[in-house]
Amino acid sequence: MRRVFTTTRGQSLVEFALILPIFILILVGIFDGGRLVFAYHTVNNAAREGGREAIVNQTLADIQARAAQHAVALDIPPADVYVDFRCNSTFDCPLTPDDADSCDFLIGNQKIVTCIAVVQVTYDYVAATPIIGALIGPMPVTGEVRFPVEFNCVGPGCPLGN
Repeated sequence: MRRVFTTTRGQSLVEFALILPIFILILVGIFDGGRLVFAYHTVNNAAREGGREAIVNQTLADIQARAAQHAVALDIPPADVYVDFRCNSTFDCPLTPDDADSCDFLIGNQKIVTCIAVVQVTYDYVAATPIIGALIGPMPVTGEVRFPVEFNCVGPGCPLGN
């Protein structure tokens, strides 16, 4: 009588070797997804804080510094913070200096209170793992807020002085 030997000693090891790279890729993908969510929330918080500064203090350097201070975990420089003042009638598109009622010319004037302060913070997210980074590439993450100006900045630190 003939004996047939069936053994499964190496089957588990082969299955584990096939599944392990996929499992690690999923775990690292979850890690990178968490970093993307963190960057999104940090950028939006930085824009919100910059907007809060813009509604009471129209000094560009102060607004950019406050927004960059709240995005310190992402190392966003103040130059990546875009600040604009727009009038209520055309708040969807920025005004040019040729516009007679441009809110940029109203800074230091009481009419600035009717304008909308727009603060936008941008960040280029790059995945930490090379495989996922090659798949999705760098992703721009943008946070933008639009707040109505509540106070005319007056004083020695303001754009037009007293």
